[in-house]
Amino acid sequence: MNRVLVFAALVLLAVQPARGEGLLDWLDSVRPPSAHQQPTRDHAELLTLEPGQQEMYPQVSPDGRYMLVAVHDHRRLLVSRRLTENGDPLNVVSDDVHAPDSIAWYGKGQVSFLSERAGGLGIWVKAADGQGVVKRLMRLFGHLTQARVLPDGSLLAVRLDPLPGHNAPKRTLHMRRDAFENWQVNGFKTRIVRINADGLEQVLAEGSNPAVSPDGKWIVFSMAAGRSRHLFLMRIDGSELVQLTDARSIDVQPAWSPDGRWIVFASNRGAPDMRHPQKSNWDIWAIGRDGRGLTRLTEDPARDGAPSVGPDGRVYFHSDRKISADERALHQVSGPVGGFHVWVVRAPKLAAR
Repeated sequence: MNRVLVFAALVLLAVQPARGEGLLDWLDSVRPPSAHQQPTRDHAELLTLEPGQQEMYPQVSPDGRYMLVAVHDHRRLLVSRRLTENGDPLNVVSDDVHAPDSIAWYGKGQVSFLSERAGGLGIWVKAADGQGVVKRLMRLFGHLTQARVLPDGSLLAVRLDPLPGHNAPKRTLHMRRDAFENWQVNGFKTRIVRINADGLEQVLAEGSNPAVSPDGKWIVFSMAAGRSRHLFLMRIDGSELVQLTDARSIDVQPAWSPDGRWIVFASNRGAPDMRHPQKSNWDIWAIGRDGRGLTRLTEDPARDGAPSVGPDGRVYFHSDRKISADERALHQVSGPVGGFHVWVVRAPKLAAR
């Protein structure tokens, strides 16, 4: 293992034992990158790279074999199913998607997503292999994003409410190629809502990026506090609100480990620029659901975001990191390959137990 990394981890351990221990464990367990791929500072490996495409918002399947990604392909937004082993595309699930961050696994081998087909917004389901019919589960009204179907059939989503003097958000908001900052929409208030099968809507909290725990009992989400944003926990009905993170930073896009013990998220806390967040250094972090064990998982000048944890502890995320010539050759892609693609980093502490 790189001696500089080990020395840095030991220094962190001496200064901050609780945090250093988590980082040291991860560094001791991480597997070196492939000999054919240029090593990165955090040992992250490039997983997806296709000509003319950007891949964002990975969602790992419960068995860890597949992932869903939102693909921006020549002004189209589609859902693609990929192998987690090597990132190879298997099939297109749907090419009629309303929001890239509203794609999720549903039931056994199905995918849910927002769509405006059939003359209005709705939550739809289709087999992950792209075959068969497309079924609408619920018709929706107004402006919603980040939608997830709960086990009881209700819908968890983020509602966009225009502030005074602003118009309703356009569809192009969800179609923009750079959809990294999905936790806020300028001129709009975001509220986390739960909608039952009869259309009755309950406001749970202000905020965005809700993620439901594996046992279905808790929601972790991001909420603004001045220029900062912190992670909060609440029960599925909006009760028992608990603040999870606290720093002069923007903590967003949380996701659960499969066993519910850890929460991974994107944050600029490594080098925050609160006046110009878009210029910040965004990395992936992990924290225990009890608010302890804060650990940095990635470290790169680029924007790392939208993590998803597999059952083996591998963390998938999108990033606009620079792609080397060796990486282009490994993926057999020539020409410019800028934008976002899916990367993976190993964090064995997050593996299901």
